[in-house]
Amino acid sequence: MKINVPTPHNEARLGDIAKTVLMPGDPLRAKYIVENYFDDYTCYNNVRGMLGYTGHYKGVEISVQGSGMGVPSMGIYSKELFDGYDVENIIRIGSAGSLSNDVASDMAKGVNLKDILVARDVDTDSNYAVSVGAEELYPVASDKLLNKLLEITNDVKVGTIFTSDVFYKDREALVEVSKLDVLGVEMETNALYINALMSGKNALAIFTVSDNPILGESIDSNEREKGLNQMIELALELAIKCEKEDMV
Repeated sequence: MKINVPTPHNEARLGDIAKTVLMPGDPLRAKYIVENYFDDYTCYNNVRGMLGYTGHYKGVEISVQGSGMGVPSMGIYSKELFDGYDVENIIRIGSAGSLSNDVASDMAKGVNLKDILVARDVDTDSNYAVSVGAEELYPVASDKLLNKLLEITNDVKVGTIFTSDVFYKDREALVEVSKLDVLGVEMETNALYINALMSGKNALAIFTVSDNPILGESIDSNEREKGLNQMIELALELAIKCEKEDMV
């Protein structure tokens, strides 16, 4: 291992990564964010193509790094940021699927395409917490981050997100999940919240609803980009509040 490079999956040196990190699943979305929003930036990681950047947005230092797809990948990268690089705040930005259908819970029925969701807590079929010896922990967002987000906007839906270990989940299985009081389904947040709790750090997951896998609905590419940009801008404003209000 290189000197001052604390993990095998990230070539950043200590000090290269800001205290607040935005984490999209897709590393190319990290590239998109810095190219379209940052005043300046440097790439600190390209190991396995998991791009990471640090730069400035409205004069505030922020990092953006991909997490990859699924609980195992998020488990690796978020743990290494928290424990290896002393990151204080991770804001997950991603897409989620609505589970609205005729037999869904009232909460699930209330979620539409293009909505912005915030995961207050997580229900899951993942065994991640047991695997890392944290089965007693309940995966929940940082109150500090959630409260700061709600100071910025109330135009979001806050509640329970379902983290699935399977992307191509059987439709009938999704219908059963929809009967729970969940806002939607995604694949990473359980690991992020467990790692944050284990490390004593802060995490919050924000999503744009891009599709409904039960009904076979999805937003078109233009609407997807618009919705993702709205979510990205919200997360960037939250990152600024973290910096200015002493959460780093």
